[in-house]
Amino acid sequence: MAEDRIILGIDPGTTVMGYGLIHVKNGKLSLVNFGIIQLHKLPSHPDKLKRILERINGLIEEYKPDEMAIEAPFFGKNVQSMLKLGRAQGVAIAACLNHNIPFEEYAPRRIKQSITSNGNASKEQVAAMLQSLLNFDEMPKYLDATDGLAVAVCHVFSKGVGEHNKAKGGGWKSFIKDQSHRVKKHD
Repeated sequence: MAEDRIILGIDPGTTVMGYGLIHVKNGKLSLVNFGIIQLHKLPSHPDKLKRILERINGLIEEYKPDEMAIEAPFFGKNVQSMLKLGRAQGVAIAACLNHNIPFEEYAPRRIKQSITSNGNASKEQVAAMLQSLLNFDEMPKYLDATDGLAVAVCHVFSKGVGEHNKAKGGGWKSFIKDQSHRVKKHD
């Protein structure tokens, strides 16, 4: 991963979508921007998907991120909600791919774990840790914004290896390769 890059983090949603942008240079993180995309007033799901596409395209054109990280959908009880959330995530990924920006997915628990060392941390705990790490003064009204920021920070802390990219940098094959000096070969 490059030493000077901008990461766009997305917390997908169909009512409020959070986003955060961080700059990584020489191993140091700095806040570029974070906020939300309001979707609750739009009359239909297709209207919401269109707004997501327009806003993500706008963020990409304005900030020119080098990579995108997005929260992976988690399994819920309501199938319709999951389907809508998956579509919202897919539109954000498609916008990214349309601009030739690589992306990675991270599970919600992993994001919380990477920021707070607790996979069951609350939104407030994640936001407080990010406020300390990135030195922003005011906590946003909607913590979806800090959730988007958390995905970007998790991407950096995970060295770009998430759910989508495990084969490239994770799993047993990678572990064995990295630990080859400890592997005993039998004849």
